[in-house]
Amino acid sequence: MNVLYICADWGIPIRGFKGASVHVREFVDALTRGGNEVWLLCTDRGEGNPYPHATVIEIEPQLSQERREKEAARLGLAFDPQDVAVCHELDKLSYDTEFAARALAELSQRQFRPDVVYERYSLFHASGPSIARTFGVPYVLEVNAPLIEEQERYRVLRLKALAQEMQTRCFREADSLITVSEPLKHYLQAQGIAADRVSCLANGVDTRRFHPDIDPEPIRTRYSLGRQPVVGFLGSLKPWHGMDFLLDAMVQLRKRQRDPRLLIVGEGPGLEHIRERVRSNALEEHVLLAGKVRHEEMPAYLAAMDLTVAPYSDEQPFYFSPLKVLESLAAGRPVVAPRLGQLNELIDHGVTGLLYDVGDLNALVESLHSLLSDPRRRIVMGANARRHAVASLSWDSVVARAVKIMGQHPVAA
Repeated sequence: MNVLYICADWGIPIRGFKGASVHVREFVDALTRGGNEVWLLCTDRGEGNPYPHATVIEIEPQLSQERREKEAARLGLAFDPQDVAVCHELDKLSYDTEFAARALAELSQRQFRPDVVYERYSLFHASGPSIARTFGVPYVLEVNAPLIEEQERYRVLRLKALAQEMQTRCFREADSLITVSEPLKHYLQAQGIAADRVSCLANGVDTRRFHPDIDPEPIRTRYSLGRQPVVGFLGSLKPWHGMDFLLDAMVQLRKRQRDPRLLIVGEGPGLEHIRERVRSNALEEHVLLAGKVRHEEMPAYLAAMDLTVAPYSDEQPFYFSPLKVLESLAAGRPVVAPRLGQLNELIDHGVTGLLYDVGDLNALVESLHSLLSDPRRRIVMGANARRHAVASLSWDSVVARAVKIMGQHPVAA
């Protein structure tokens, strides 16, 4: 099957370090391994990690005040050119207005004709359906988050009505929709999408790359970890990742555990705050900040950890399908996490990790202490986690299901 994969989200550089960037690369690579030819249209190629195994075409935004004004006039909007947020949203709208024509010109020049258009939904982007209609092929839309609500809550959203209109158009014109969690499926149903049009496919993991048989010493030596017990965190340090809660737990854990270490891998908006917390709580010897790490190095970092923790907060509906949890399980590392959303399904309490009631600090501390104090229990849990990942969580099995969904709709003659 010839798959045209579209990721027009400006915040997802294809070769970047974000979980979303990893998701795109891993999904595309699994499509290719399955014998499909994949062409990827994106806004930003990015840098830092290898390209996925696909033909990558960057449709780079062309920004100017003239384009903003033209887009505002087309939409009948009056705007203040000093309003940075509105200008950014107009840039995205202008980009979307031109995206289909530019994409089709590139594909025509290279003589590629898809059998299906598969798009990762992006805010202020509605060109995917028109590209699919031009080729007379099915349009499958993947929804990874309630983007309007996220934008409004954590950033700024000025042109909400337009964003909602474009989102509704994409949702309704899709032949099939895929979500990564049940809460997102319910979100689509609340938007008026029939349940039988939506499939829930949790994220996956490359179990060949993430496995337990990796030497932990290079990373342990790099960070002078010695034989100290190591708790690992992997993520982009977003507000909902519960990093303050985790640092509170480390303060308490130090009173019960001799020289525990917390290795934090990742960067994000919370990094400076974490640095300040580490200083103010005298945790400099116990909390190590590895920063941004290439995805191909993640298995080596997991090898240096005795267990990992995903201390999510419940400040918003939990619609995630956490890649870091899947990668930890595949690497044979028990995971400690709250009883939230898909975490209840990914982690078998007492078998592949430990679950605690969200927000219960004492329960998190006890979970970490009990596992760090019992190496044999950790080893057994890690082996269970690995078996579960291989049997049920591979990207190849996830994408095989996605391909079946793509093939459900006949291609127009």
